[in-house]
Amino acid sequence: MTENRENPIAQTPAETPANEWERMLSGELYVADSPKQREMNMRKRRLVQAINTSAYDAFDERDRLFRELFGSLGKGAFLEPPFNCDYGCNTYIGDNFYANMDCIFLDVARITIGDRVFFGPRVGLYTPYHPIDATVRASGPEGARPITIGNDVWFGGNVVVGPGVTIGDDVVTGAGSVVVKDIPSHSVAVGNPCHVIRPITDDDRTYWQAKAAEYRAWKDSITD
Repeated sequence: MTENRENPIAQTPAETPANEWERMLSGELYVADSPKQREMNMRKRRLVQAINTSAYDAFDERDRLFRELFGSLGKGAFLEPPFNCDYGCNTYIGDNFYANMDCIFLDVARITIGDRVFFGPRVGLYTPYHPIDATVRASGPEGARPITIGNDVWFGGNVVVGPGVTIGDDVVTGAGSVVVKDIPSHSVAVGNPCHVIRPITDDDRTYWQAKAAEYRAWKDSITD
């Protein structure tokens, strides 16, 4: 698999948004009824359908389709189908990423994912929000805030990340957590709402590196 350069379809909004698409990316309220939004949504539908209906062993085909879908996708990245998203082109993913099945990325705002990030099944990254006031909400405007995830992060299954959240480097998030506030680097976090329960320490690293060395020694002993 080859590394993909940043997808030229993805756009950075101007300082003063000129249209609904740019307002959407800037975090301002917008209404999703512009020609650009309809065009990009149909593009996403085409690519996601092709991904999710591809043959079980069509690994190279899916890799090509994901690289066309996302704003960028690093080397060694792998996503299990089925998968869905809002646009795809507003998602930027680093190297050696893995996502298990049924993940959903609502990338109305930008989603940025670092290197060596692992997602369990049914992880949801949700950038959109709707106004609290019911009258405004019913009239159509909505908004979105970006999600940023650092390097060396692991999410258990069914983790949900809400709009505007930043997750640091070297974070483990327990299955079923609902993340609505930032999570600092080097921590284990769980719950609804998700909160830090302890730091990741040198003792953790020593223990798991010893376990990995034990595994490698066992593996070498049965393959010689």
